[in-house]
Amino acid sequence: MKPKKLMTEAMLCGLALILSYVESLFPLSIAVPGVKMGLPNLVIVFALYRLGAGSAARISLVRVAIVALLFGNVYSFLYSIAGAVLSLLMMTLLRILPGLHTAGVSVAGAVVHNAAQIGVAMIILGTDKIIYYLPALLVSGVVSGVVIGVLAALMIARLPKKLTE
Repeated sequence: MKPKKLMTEAMLCGLALILSYVESLFPLSIAVPGVKMGLPNLVIVFALYRLGAGSAARISLVRVAIVALLFGNVYSFLYSIAGAVLSLLMMTLLRILPGLHTAGVSVAGAVVHNAAQIGVAMIILGTDKIIYYLPALLVSGVVSGVVIGVLAALMIARLPKKLTE
């Protein structure tokens, strides 16, 4: 890997970690536990479009691991890694569709992320009773996915490509 690309990935990983911390300062879990804005996904969507799926995957996996070590536990790691991997897979597949806006890709990633986390919770807790959280999580995923996708599109359009080449 070229040193400049490695440095770019490291900086984006640092930014994603900062956004994870900032997000933890403003919990949105008033009505539904686990609802988050998904601020770190702004970095992942940007990286996916600017650097490619491999870079986005590395940034996402490192962020998930470090956040779990610093602020979480093994369960938060399992929820996060399942959501991150399936979300990134979905976004990578949809990214190649012509005419699909970044917001659409981001929404799909957010929805899959939430569904994956519910699936992991059902396995860990050994019950399907928590499926009732899914509709609220899907709505929050759509809302946050649109916001993150629009912001990512603005970053992609406005930040010089030489920053990521």
